[in-house]
Parts: sequence; structure tokens; C-alpha cells
Amino acid sequence: MGKLYVVPTPVGNLEDMTFRAVKVLKEADLILAEDTRTSGILLKHFEIKNAMQSHHKFNEHQTVEGVVARILAGETVALISDAGTPAISDPGFLLVRQCVRQGVEVQCLPGATAFVPALVASGLPNEKFCFEGFLPQKKGRQTRLKALAEEPRTIVLYESPYRLLKTLTQLAEYLGAERPASVSREISKLHEETVRGTLVELIAHFTATEPRGEIVLVVGGKEE
Repeated sequence: MGKLYVVPTPVGNLEDMTFRAVKVLKEADLILAEDTRTSGILLKHFEIKNAMQSHHKFNEHQTVEGVVARILAGETVALISDAGTPAISDPGFLLVRQCVRQGVEVQCLPGATAFVPALVASGLPNEKFCFEGFLPQKKGRQTRLKALAEEPRTIVLYESPYRLLKTLTQLAEYLGAERPASVSREISKLHEETVRGTLVELIAHFTATEPRGEIVLVVGGKEE
């Protein structure tokens, strides 16, 4: 029987790639990539020439069984996403779950994920936190916001630059305009930035300055 490796890739700076991640990818029989074009740049940089197959949210339901069959037949498969750790707000969970069900060994390498540096750099309490990923865009959004208004732990969210102001405005409405928060963008890239303040201050900042890049939003929990 083969094995599934879940391999984090850099969220920005290619120097964040680990030696072990490079070794695993070079030795894998097959690399599953969220976007083969994006991952192709990374693999070329590290001179990794192994076979690569597309594995993303639009096809993973159809490809999982075939991939597991290949692992059961003895192949070693490595799963990567466009950036960060697969299955964290990215494809991967379905494959890992099916491997576990089939008794396939799964190893997840430690490595880059965007929310950890954003949480630490926020200056907000981080001994306990809840990771929400992306809020629902439509159905269930208000329900989640109402629940988060009562959450005592620090809240970590992912958001796109195009929806950031809408999300900040809704958070201010449901959690209170004076709730402390931070916005980290372009983590580990050239223009990395963390902006801290109350929700109303962040709304003012990003109204005046158009948000760009990948964003992690960290919000203080409700004071008990």
C-alpha cells in the first residue's frame, strides 16, 4: 500500500518551502495540484518534474476514488494547494477522509498556513481562538454573524479584497463598531501589511485605501 502526503506550500515567499516538502514532492509518484499552472511555477523553481494531476473543488468528488485506488495499489501521492496547507479552506478534506476510511496512511507535513502568522501578529489574545475560514456569502451568513457576536474567543476569518469592506461593515453591525481587529494581507510577500484598530477604524482605512491581495481578518472575541 502507498501513502498520502499532505504538503503545505508557501503562501508567498518561496523560501518558506521546507526541505522535507521538496523531498516528498520529488519522491512522489503523483502530485495532486489545485491549479497545475500555479503549482507548475513552484515545481519548476525547485526542479520537481514528477507527474501532476488537477485536483480542485470542482472535480474532487469525481477524482477521489481513483486516487485512493492508486494509493491502495502502492503509489505514493502528494497533495498540494495553490498556497498554504491543503484542506484548510482549500480542497483536500474529501481525499483525506476517504484515505482514512480505506486504512491508507496519511501524513500531513507541518508548514505554511496564512492564519497563524496573521493571528500572532494581530496582538489579540491567541491562547484560544476559532477559525471560521470564509463566511457564507449568502445563505447562513446572518446566522453565523449572530453566533460570532457571542463568541468569546478571538475569531479568524479569510476574506477576498473585494468583499472585505462588506464583511468589516457587517461585523461592526453585529459585533459592535469598537471591537478590536486586524487585517493582514499579502503574508510573507513583498507588500506584506497588518493594519490594526477597531472595526470602525479599519472600515475608514480600507475605504480610503483599496484593499489588495490575500487577506486574513482577526477579530477580538466578546469580553466576558
